Amino acid sequence: MRTGSDFKEALRDGRTVMLDGEKVDDVTKHPAFSGVVDTMAHLYDVAADPAARDLYTYPSPADGAPVHAWWLTPRDGDDLAFRRRAIAAWAAETCGFMGRTPDHVASFFAGFSGSLDLFRQAASDGDRFADNVQRFYEKARDESLYLSYTIIHPTIDRSKPPHQQYAPNVYVSVVDERDDGIVLRGAQMLGTGSVMSDYVFVSCIVPLPEGAEDYAISCVVPNAAPGLRIYSRRSYAQGNPGGHDYPLSSRFDETDSLMVFDDVLVPWEHVFALKDRAIVGGQFQRTAAHSLGNTQAQIRFATKLRFMAGLARRMAEGSGSIGDPKTKLRLGTLAGKAQLPEGMVRAAEAAWSLDGYGVAIPDHATLYAAMTLQPTLMNEVLTALREMSGGGVIQLPSSAASYSDPTTAEDIDRFIRWPEVDSAGRVELLKLVWDAIGSEFAGRHHQYEMFYAGDPAVVQMRAFGTYGWDAAGDLVDRCLAGVDA
Repeated sequence: MRTGSDFKEALRDGRTVMLDGEKVDDVTKHPAFSGVVDTMAHLYDVAADPAARDLYTYPSPADGAPVHAWWLTPRDGDDLAFRRRAIAAWAAETCGFMGRTPDHVASFFAGFSGSLDLFRQAASDGDRFADNVQRFYEKARDESLYLSYTIIHPTIDRSKPPHQQYAPNVYVSVVDERDDGIVLRGAQMLGTGSVMSDYVFVSCIVPLPEGAEDYAISCVVPNAAPGLRIYSRRSYAQGNPGGHDYPLSSRFDETDSLMVFDDVLVPWEHVFALKDRAIVGGQFQRTAAHSLGNTQAQIRFATKLRFMAGLARRMAEGSGSIGDPKTKLRLGTLAGKAQLPEGMVRAAEAAWSLDGYGVAIPDHATLYAAMTLQPTLMNEVLTALREMSGGGVIQLPSSAASYSDPTTAEDIDRFIRWPEVDSAGRVELLKLVWDAIGSEFAGRHHQYEMFYAGDPAVVQMRAFGTYGWDAAGDLVDRCLAGVDA
């Protein structure tokens, strides 16, 4: 299986990652990315540990070698539970703060592989495109590849469709078809994790109107492809060496990037759909991909909320307020909210069904209910932690270097402490709390959870469309029928 060192070595491929106007020579060593690259390498080592083989792997159908659980196309509830346990264990390694680890896009491809008949429905070359999907899926599965994705157009003019923007090809689109492949030009977002992934999956999850056929694509591109430029946002890890003051930012900032395709050639074997709006839309809506990918996201979100609840409990214990009934009530409310995502994941899993392609999918209504509640839960949990921490997370030493001065260290030891926790313990915990709720890293995560699945209205419409309204209405009718006129 792929190890952490294998993963790091693969990143030294000449990819064009741009930061602060300069090309990054080696993302494994640059201070903006080395921390999260080390974390990703650790994740690969965890999953490759022979002692954890039953948790993280299953035998590849190709040769029986162990491959990661998230590549499994589920066929029953046991498969869904197996995937959940592996994904939850991996998410715990990052406290739920890395949303686009390799298990995310792998879950989409597990759905694609189980729904090859959809790709065969292409007006032309359907069999070839379906074969391409399966061939690449098997390669990525057996080589433990890390796929990121860019499936949203940059925000330029939302009042106009892609083909009516101020200039042609500002969004990624096909500008040429050659014997050796297609040529892509334009930009795509959000590229979370793309600085360190092996391939980027390029497509469009938003329904495309008539006339936008050139933008209806589905393909994969190696991150070192000529003409592909990866523009990372500012790193929240840079300037925080050691992680003492920003323990989350320094390790878990997977970064987000604008991906610019400057006439990038995509070989035909990496093309899954071409100028076909029905297939591009259907790969997300008519296969298990959307359900499996979003289930992974909810498992990860449940881990993050459990971590947040743990922070609240530790603060209450340290400050001595844990015995206060009001504190227990507050923690109880927080615990209830933190438990919701996991409970809904398990409920959706228990109510699984087979889709039209024979793939086991979690209950749609329950899954979309969880996604609908995600922004609200994130807001309420963050507010609860802010209320509990008060000014404590602001009145902290400027950095770990403060302890190097004897007088400063003596003052900190005397005035910044808790009844049963010394200054070092209090500062360490509250620095962690601040990085979770108040730092720039925390702000990005708040925004991420608010818009993880796109516009909340889109998710709410999915919840509306999948809820059992007939059963709800029948209850009303039964009640009315029992009223004595």
